[in-house]
Amino acid sequence: MQKTVITLWIFLSAALLMAGGNINPNLSAVAEIPNKICKANKIYIEKDAQLMWQDQAYTDAEDGAYKRHHSVSKAGTWNHAMNYCRSLEYAGYTDWRLPTADELMHVHRKEGQVFTYYRGNDFWSSTPATGNRYYAVFPADAYQYKRYKKETNYIRCVRCIRESERASGSRLGTVPGEKEVRTFRSR
Repeated sequence: MQKTVITLWIFLSAALLMAGGNINPNLSAVAEIPNKICKANKIYIEKDAQLMWQDQAYTDAEDGAYKRHHSVSKAGTWNHAMNYCRSLEYAGYTDWRLPTADELMHVHRKEGQVFTYYRGNDFWSSTPATGNRYYAVFPADAYQYKRYKKETNYIRCVRCIRESERASGSRLGTVPGEKEVRTFRSR
C-alpha cells in the first residue's frame, strides 16, 4: 500500500509540474496576430527603357504550380504566360504583355535587385527560339535559355509607358535614372 501511495504522489507531482501547476492571474496579454499579413502590390519603373514592370508578391500556389509543372497565375506554361499578361488588370492598367528576352535581360543586368518580389528561377519571354521553344531568362545571370512551351516558368508582365504618361508625369517619377518602385492598392 505504501508503494502505491508513493508512486501516486510522484506521478501527481510530476503531472502538476509539467502541466504548469502555478497559475498566475497577472500573466501578460497575448499579442493579437492579424489573420492576413498584407503584401503591397508594386510596380517598378525602368525609366531608361520606358517600361513599367509588374512587381507583385508570389503566392504559395504559384510556387507549388512551378514545382509541379502546373499553371496558376504568375507561374505556368508559355501559353498560360501569354494569356495571363494579355488579360492582366494591374495598377490601373490593362495593356500588359509578356516581355521580350532582351527586356528581361536588360532589367536583370541592373545593379542590385530591382524587384521587391522576385524568384531565382527562369521567367518566360515572348521571344521565340528554335524548335517550338521560347526563351526564358534566368535572373541571376541575366542570360536567355531555350525552353519548351509546355515547361513551367515564372511570369512577370511589362507594359510600355506611353508618351502621354511621360509628359504628364502624374503617375510616374521625374528624376531620370532613379530607381522607382510604386506601391498601390488593388481593387
